[in-house]
Amino acid sequence: MPSLVSRMVPVYLRIMRANEPFVTAEGARKHIRERSIRPQPYGPPRLLRRDVRVSVEKWRGWPVYTLTPRTGLPSGNVVYAHGGGWVNEIAPQHWSLAADIAVGSATTVTLPIYPLIPFGTADKVIPDMVDLVLANRSRYGEVRLGGDSAGGQIVLSTAVALRDEHDVRIPRTILIAPALDLSMSNPEIPVVQRVDPWLGRDGGLILGEHWRGAFPIDHPWVSPLFATFEGLGPLTVFSGTRDILNPDARLLAGKARAAGVDLEYHEGEQLVHVYPLTPTAEGRAARAVIVNELRAERTPHQQN
Repeated sequence: MPSLVSRMVPVYLRIMRANEPFVTAEGARKHIRERSIRPQPYGPPRLLRRDVRVSVEKWRGWPVYTLTPRTGLPSGNVVYAHGGGWVNEIAPQHWSLAADIAVGSATTVTLPIYPLIPFGTADKVIPDMVDLVLANRSRYGEVRLGGDSAGGQIVLSTAVALRDEHDVRIPRTILIAPALDLSMSNPEIPVVQRVDPWLGRDGGLILGEHWRGAFPIDHPWVSPLFATFEGLGPLTVFSGTRDILNPDARLLAGKARAAGVDLEYHEGEQLVHVYPLTPTAEGRAARAVIVNELRAERTPHQQN
């Protein structure tokens, strides 16, 4: 049984009407209009842990932040793509997780502030993400990927593109409640919808339609569930059963295992979307797993 705090999270989400941008098509359209007119702030919170250093630079016009532990010799790099339905900016929970990864794994963490819909689309963002990872490989050595929800779609599509176009195998990709099939055609989704207090299929279809850009909805750079999985690096996946993305996460797990991919699949019974980011016992346990999985080698990368 979930912890008491985890059982209260759905109540909180319903009180806060967190599902309004997702449960109806009009709610999604309204949210896109609002966010495009009044963009959200994206900088680091003032109360970010003090043992991490934050810097920022521009990449293809994007602000790209780097988090580095203040002590020790960090090794390698993690590129983390935040969630938010491709329409919401990075949130304090994302910053907190990135800082924990940087310090706990003795590595640098890159947080790209990628363009959001209606201006950012998969056909434009994924190629730039690929180039960012390639640049970071030259800069830091080994690069791992992580992302939640929409960010999970972005990093898994990036891993597929790196394999297909550059013969690069990512040594570990962390996927927290990833969006995997933006057609949302899985017949189990309406069943889970009844217990999901956060996401919704009708609004999700509108967001996905904007995000796909020039690509068809089943293109692997939009819906990575349609990619072939042979040759991908190890995956660590987290999914809660009160999340309409859970049925596709189960399909991902089956497809990855069938392709011989090294997979760690963590399913949170009665837990909500992106539960590792919640302030719960289950969230803390999941974040500890993530930090451990992304732990970098202690020997710093030597530049050529």
